Amino acid sequence: MIEMMVKASTDIPTKHRTLPGEGTFYELRSLLHLLPKIDLHRHLEGSLRLQTLAEIAAAHGINLPTYSTEALRRYVQAREDEPDYHRFLAKFRFLRHFYRSQEAVERIAHEAVADAAADNVQYLELRFNPIALSRAQGFALQDVVEWVTGAIASAQRAYPITVRLIFQIGRDEMPRTAEEILELALAYRSQGVVGVDLAGDEINYPAYRLAHLFRRARQEGLGVTIHAGEVGGASNVRDAILVFHAQRIGHGIHTLENSEVLRLVRDRGIALEVCPTSNLQTGAVRSLTHHPLPDMLVLGLRATLNTDDPSISDTTLTDEYLIAMTTMGLGLDAIRTTIFNAVDVAFLPEEEKRRLREEFAVWETL
Repeated sequence: MIEMMVKASTDIPTKHRTLPGEGTFYELRSLLHLLPKIDLHRHLEGSLRLQTLAEIAAAHGINLPTYSTEALRRYVQAREDEPDYHRFLAKFRFLRHFYRSQEAVERIAHEAVADAAADNVQYLELRFNPIALSRAQGFALQDVVEWVTGAIASAQRAYPITVRLIFQIGRDEMPRTAEEILELALAYRSQGVVGVDLAGDEINYPAYRLAHLFRRARQEGLGVTIHAGEVGGASNVRDAILVFHAQRIGHGIHTLENSEVLRLVRDRGIALEVCPTSNLQTGAVRSLTHHPLPDMLVLGLRATLNTDDPSISDTTLTDEYLIAMTTMGLGLDAIRTTIFNAVDVAFLPEEEKRRLREEFAVWETL
C-alpha cells in the first residue's frame, strides 16, 4: 500500500520527494518504525486481522463470499475502492459480523493491542462502540465492556504498551442508549476508560440532541473527542468545540477552510487527530499531496498523526509517518512534533504525560 502511494507521488517537487541525509525509502521506514509512537485515534472495530476473520468465520459457520484471507481483502480493506465516505463506513457493518462470542471479542481486542505494540506504539487510545458490538449477537452491553476491558488489561501485561479506552457513541444513537454508554464509561474509569467519542455520519446526523451528554462527560472528568470536519465543513468543528465541549477533534481536516474556526482551534489548543490514509480513502482529501497536515503544523495547530482503522486502511502508524514525509514533504522534526503534540493532548493525568515525555526524549537524537 505505502509503496504504491509513494510511487504515485511523482508530481511532488523534488525537494519534497528527496530527503537528504535521511536514507533510502527502506532505511527511512526502519528509522520511523523505531520511533516510540502514540496513536490517539484508532478504532477497535477497524483493527481486525484477516487471518482471524477467516478463523472466526470457520469456527462459527459464518457464511462468507470467500474464506481465503487474500480474497477477504476486498470486503475488509478500502485500498482498492474508489474513495467514498459511506462505502468506507460500510466496512464496519461487515466486520461486526465477526464478534460472535466472548472468545472472539477478547481475541480481537488482544490482537489489536499486540499489533500496535509490534509497530512500537507505546501509548494507545483505543476506541470502540460497545452498543454496536452488543447488538451484533444480542450480548448484554456490560458483558461486552467486561470482555474488552479484560482483554486490554491482559494484552498490556503481555506487551510493552499502555492502552486506554474511549467509548464511542454513534451520531444516530437514541439519547437513552447514548446515556447508557456514558454511564458505563464513567463506571469503568478504574478499568482504563478515559473518554467518550462521537462518531458516524456527520453529514446526515448533526447529533445536537446528544450534546448535553458530552458536556456532562467533561464535567465528570472524561475526555471528549468528536469526529468533525472529516467530510463535513468547518462549522462542524466549531459546533464540536462550542456545543459538545470537545478537547480533541477526530480528523478536522476542513478546519482550515474557515479562518474563524481555525483561530478557535488554535486559541483553545484543540487537538486534531489526523489520519491521512483514511482521509484519502473516504474522499475527504482528493490526494495526499493536497492534505492540509503540513499547513496545520505551520499554523501552530496541535495536529497529531494516527491510523484510524489499520485493517480497513491497510496501514500502520509507521506507514502514516512515512506518507507524511515522502508524500507531504514533512521532515523528521515535524513527525516528532506530532508525537509530542499527542503526548500533550492524551487523556492522561499530567504525571503520566510527564513520564511519556521523559521516555520519548531519549529518542530526540534519532
